[in-house]
Amino acid sequence: METQTAVENNYLKNASEEELQRQKAIDDWLPITSSRNAKWWYSAFHNVTAMVGAGVLSLPYAMSELGWGPGVTVLVLSWIITLYTLWQMVEMHEMVPGKRFDRYHELGQYAFGEKLGLYIVVPQQLVVEIGVNIVYMVTGGRSLQKLHDTVCDNCKKIKLTFFIMIFASVHFVLSHLPNFNSISGVSLAAAVMSLSYSTIAWAASAHKGVQEDVQYGYKATSKSGTVFNFFSGLGDVAFAYAGHNVVLEIQATIPSTPEKPSKGPMWKGVLVAYTVVALCYFPVALIGYWMFGNGVEDNILISLEKPKWLIAMANMFVVIHVIGSYQIYAMPVFDMIETVMVKKLNFKPSRMLRFIVRNLYVAFTMFVGIIFPFFGGLLGFFGGFAFAPTTYFLPCIMWLAIYKPKKFSLSWCCNWVCIAFGLFLMILSPIGGLRSIIISAKNYEFFS
Repeated sequence: METQTAVENNYLKNASEEELQRQKAIDDWLPITSSRNAKWWYSAFHNVTAMVGAGVLSLPYAMSELGWGPGVTVLVLSWIITLYTLWQMVEMHEMVPGKRFDRYHELGQYAFGEKLGLYIVVPQQLVVEIGVNIVYMVTGGRSLQKLHDTVCDNCKKIKLTFFIMIFASVHFVLSHLPNFNSISGVSLAAAVMSLSYSTIAWAASAHKGVQEDVQYGYKATSKSGTVFNFFSGLGDVAFAYAGHNVVLEIQATIPSTPEKPSKGPMWKGVLVAYTVVALCYFPVALIGYWMFGNGVEDNILISLEKPKWLIAMANMFVVIHVIGSYQIYAMPVFDMIETVMVKKLNFKPSRMLRFIVRNLYVAFTMFVGIIFPFFGGLLGFFGGFAFAPTTYFLPCIMWLAIYKPKKFSLSWCCNWVCIAFGLFLMILSPIGGLRSIIISAKNYEFFS
C-alpha cells in the first residue's frame, strides 16, 4: 500500500514538474515574457512611442473645440493625472514578493478576482489596442497620401485605400518580430520621429504666424453643435494620453532582482518619456491653435501647406513613427491571441502559428481602416470610450482595491479625483466622437 502511494506521489510530482516545464517553455515563447534584458532607456523610448502618437497632431483641433481656458486646463490636468496613474502601475508591477504582473489583465485579476479581473480589463485593453492600430492604419495611409500629393502635386490622385494598403504591407513583415526587445530599434526610430514631427508642426506654425481673420470662438453655429464638438475635443485629448495599456508589458522586459527591482529603471524611463511628451504636446497644441484659431484642420500638418519640403518631411516622419507605434500596441494583442491559442486551445508554439495569427490581425486592422477612415471622429470616439478608463482611472481603482488607503487620506482623495475626472471624460467624449463619425459618414462612399 505504501509503495503504491509513493508511486502515485512520484507520478504526481513528475506530472506537475512536466506541466511547470511546459508552462515555462510557453512563457519563453510568448512575446511579453520571452525576453527580460531591457535597459531603462528602452522604457523611455517605448513609452514615448506608445504615448506621443498621431494624437498630438489633432491637439490644436481639440483646442479649437474646447477653447483656451478649458483646453489648457484639460491638457495640463491630463498630463498630471496620467503621470500619477502611470507611477501607480509601475509600483504595482512587483508589489507581491517573487511575482511580476507582466500583463495589465494579470494585475486586474489580482485586484478584482480571477474572472472579474479578466472581464473588466481584457475587453477595454483590446478596444484600446485594436482601436489604436485601426486609427494608425488610417493615419499612416493619410500621411503617405499627403506626402505623395505634396511631393508630386501634378500627379494623378490616388485613393486613400491604396495608401492604407501600402502602409499595411510594412506590418505584414514587421509583425513577425518575436517580442518587445526585438522591436526596440523600430521603437527608437519612432520616438525620434515623434519629437521631430512635433517640433516641425509647432515651429512651422510659429514661422507661418497668426493667420489673417483668425478667430478663437467656437466654430459650430448652434449650441448643440458646440457642445458635441466640446465632447469630441475631450476624446482627442484622452486619445493623446493613452500609453498605459502597454506599460506593464514594457516593464516585463526589464530584468528584476529583490535588490534591484524593475520599478527603478522603469520609472527613470517614464520620467524621460513624460518630459518628451510635454515638449511635444504643449507647444503643438498651444502654438497650432494660436496661429490658426478655429480654422485649424484635424491634423495640423494639413493646415501647413508650405514650405513643401518641410511638410513632406514631417509626413514621412509621421509614417515612420506610426509604424513603430502600431507595433508597440499590436505586441500585447499578439501575446493575448497566442496565449489563448497555445494555453487554452493547445496549439503547438510554432512559427507557422505566429505567421497565421499575426498576418490575419494586420489584415483585419487594414480592412477596418479602409472601411472607416474618419480620422477626427475615430479619435474622439475611441478616446473617450476606452482610453479614459485604462489610462485615467482603472489604475486608481486597482490601487484602492489592493492597498485600501485610509478614507479621506491624501492617497484616497487623489485617487477619487482621478476617477471622477476619468469618468467625466469617458461619458462625454464618445458622444461627440460618434456625432463626428455620423456627420462624416453622410458624405462617405465605401472604398471610394
